[in-house]
Amino acid sequence: MNLLSVFNIQHYCVHDGPGIRTTVFLKGCPLACQWCCNPESQDATPLLRYSNIRCKHCLNCFQSCDKHAVTVIENSPVFNFKICRSCSHKKCIDTCYHDALSLTGKHYSAEQLFDIIVKDKEFYDNSGGGVTFSGGEPLMQASALFPLLKMCRDAGIYTAVETCGYVNTHSFLEIAPLIDYFLFDLKIVNSERHRLYTGKSNDLIISNLKYIAESGSNIIARIPLIVGVTDIPENISQIVDLCTSLHISEANLAIYHKLGVQKYSDYGIPYLFDEQNIVRDNTFYESIRDQFLIAGISCDFL
Repeated sequence: MNLLSVFNIQHYCVHDGPGIRTTVFLKGCPLACQWCCNPESQDATPLLRYSNIRCKHCLNCFQSCDKHAVTVIENSPVFNFKICRSCSHKKCIDTCYHDALSLTGKHYSAEQLFDIIVKDKEFYDNSGGGVTFSGGEPLMQASALFPLLKMCRDAGIYTAVETCGYVNTHSFLEIAPLIDYFLFDLKIVNSERHRLYTGKSNDLIISNLKYIAESGSNIIARIPLIVGVTDIPENISQIVDLCTSLHISEANLAIYHKLGVQKYSDYGIPYLFDEQNIVRDNTFYESIRDQFLIAGISCDFL
């Protein structure tokens, strides 16, 4: 049985597609965007999280770890997360009585997730909503996701997938008929700049976007406005032109925020994004939205 690796399930969402939705966040992503607000989503496996704020320095984790992954500096535990990620026991979590340690990521069968999703069907029906699969990159788990999408389709639950587009085209071919909306992330049109900031070229991404656009799929473009990277005039103009050429009629803009920065420390992941000390105001962001509106593309902020 193929299991789905999930790191969060949120109910009553209103920004992940039409109506009221349940959003299921799947682990694993082929990109490594420097500004990612969910770094725990990039690795497909469960990850240990350490919250220094909750830690009471009892050092039970140090005493229980038989992998020598925990050292003590000034009465505080310090974790070698590389060792932690290869540990299958996680005894430290069982001995942490203050919830400073937790494991992010849980495996579900398609049936288990469907039982969770279908409980909110009344809200979906009354609002035109449904379920959205986000990530990470949900289509990295396409083979396991396929039966769940079919269950939703058979139950009359509208589906959406938020995708970065960097997946095998076969995954789109297989799964597109079961998706009502693609929330397609568009970050940087220039391929070399895309590689610089995400670790991958965008050739496959653009190719997949063209495929699903030409197949008649409903697409909402999602553009993260990253200061000095994606929000520069040349890039915005190129995204508008791309959407226009593919007859994409709706876009969402997501303004960069720092709410996920603390997570990097919690998971022992370095935060590499250089914010470039540029200050943007509302007028600047509204001018970006206006470019989409002038091009005939419905556009608003998330």
